[in-house]
Amino acid sequence: MNRLMSRGAVNALLILAAAYTLLPLSWLLFSSTKSLPDLYATSGFAFGDLNLGANLAKVAGEGDGIFFRWYLNSVLYAGVGGAISALVSVMCGYAFDKYAWLGKEKLFGLVLLGVLVPTTATALPLYLLASKAGLVNTFWAVFIPVLVHPFGVYLARVLSSGYVPGEVLEAARSDGAGEVRTFFSIALPMLKPAFVTIFLFQFTAIWNNFFLPLVMLSDQKLFPLSLGLFSWNSQAYAFPEYQTLTITGALLSIVPLLVVFGFLQRFWKAGMTAGSVK
Repeated sequence: MNRLMSRGAVNALLILAAAYTLLPLSWLLFSSTKSLPDLYATSGFAFGDLNLGANLAKVAGEGDGIFFRWYLNSVLYAGVGGAISALVSVMCGYAFDKYAWLGKEKLFGLVLLGVLVPTTATALPLYLLASKAGLVNTFWAVFIPVLVHPFGVYLARVLSSGYVPGEVLEAARSDGAGEVRTFFSIALPMLKPAFVTIFLFQFTAIWNNFFLPLVMLSDQKLFPLSLGLFSWNSQAYAFPEYQTLTITGALLSIVPLLVVFGFLQRFWKAGMTAGSVK
């Protein structure tokens, strides 16, 4: 009886937590179906006049389709940048785990220090560096900084120690494989769950990145979705029709996150259980 009560309590708490998590998404879904009058005249958790198609058409037509330019920018920043960042993190974590050199632990301590520094604190120094390099208000001003991910390096080192046995690497070297070939042919396939785990963390962080693009960019054609939707929301005070554009655009902006997590979650789960089975 006590066991059933405990299980019921845990399940009830999990259901409440899930409902709380899905509450903003539910509001977004309901609100995106409403016209501007219905948005203020109906309940937040009720469908309006099913105006979703018209809202999507308005989003597509606003600013000669600037929303889809923002969408493409976010895909490039988060997709390509996240993949390169994950690869760099895996390579660095592998090197920290499998190689020995003078000052390795001190350097790794600096990496851990980078984990503790909030990204907003680095925005101004990055802007000054980009200004010196002539990269302000360019694609590279946002793309290059996201390639460095200190937490990814730390996580890759931990996962490398659990996934890549040293004996396998020694066997490859004994067969004449060089270090580069050993990494890409032997270690990297073993570290696929680690790569995907780091990619998912970084993809989400870059997709939601707001402050760095805000500091670096002034050209709307370079905006990611986060900054573009913010610009629309800022105009909603003077032009209320931007309210429905912002809500519908926000609904569309979560689709890639759902797709990426849906396709890659099995690798992520494997990454979270690294080393649990020997």
